[in-house]
Amino acid sequence: MIKRIALIVGLLVFVAAAAGVWWLSRNLDDIAKSAIQNYGSAMTEAKVRVGAVHLSPTDGKGSIHDLNVGNPKGFKTAHALQVGKIEVDVDIATVADNVIVIRRIAIEAPDVIYEKGESLTNFDALMRNISLYIGESTPSGSRGNVGRKLIVDSLTIRAARAHATAPLLNGKVVDIDLPDITLRNIGRAQGGVSPGELGGIVANAIRARLVASFSFDRMLQSGSQVLDKAGAAIKGLFGK
Repeated sequence: MIKRIALIVGLLVFVAAAAGVWWLSRNLDDIAKSAIQNYGSAMTEAKVRVGAVHLSPTDGKGSIHDLNVGNPKGFKTAHALQVGKIEVDVDIATVADNVIVIRRIAIEAPDVIYEKGESLTNFDALMRNISLYIGESTPSGSRGNVGRKLIVDSLTIRAARAHATAPLLNGKVVDIDLPDITLRNIGRAQGGVSPGELGGIVANAIRARLVASFSFDRMLQSGSQVLDKAGAAIKGLFGK
């Protein structure tokens, strides 16, 4: 009798586990999509939208489609970053560990808008918001024990289309040549980074490329010089 009960219990546990795996495999994409949108929006204080997520629970490969990262309050452009497809490759053997290893993240042909606001740029604002979020969600003295962490072996951002705009341009944009970005071994030295820290690292890498490739100060100075020359020419026409 006891053996029969144990067998029945064992079968029930097996069926429950199998049902759980089946449910997770059927709903993993929606869970990941909701997590990216909700966590990303809270972290950046900007609207983050995702069209679809496809993840394979067997080999760890997947993709994120139609990611749109909006701008924080006070900026006028449609988005800070928009990308049609991001490919990911997760080491499936680590998904149950405290540190998940992502072999590769490939961001192809993102559309980036670099906007100058009243006191800072949209990427400065995103970085500020991410830093504040990480600080608030990580209690003092417990950094090493908060949530699961990530290690990313390789992260690439290729063929970006970048544009800059400022109030002086009245809604127009200036195209920027943005070099490709490659980051390796993210989080490996410190035993992993939080998802928020990974987001901050990526945003900061894009921001650094933007700052190195384009100067709002030079653009504003050039615009001021053009206006001065135009004013001088008009005065010359009237002999004043």
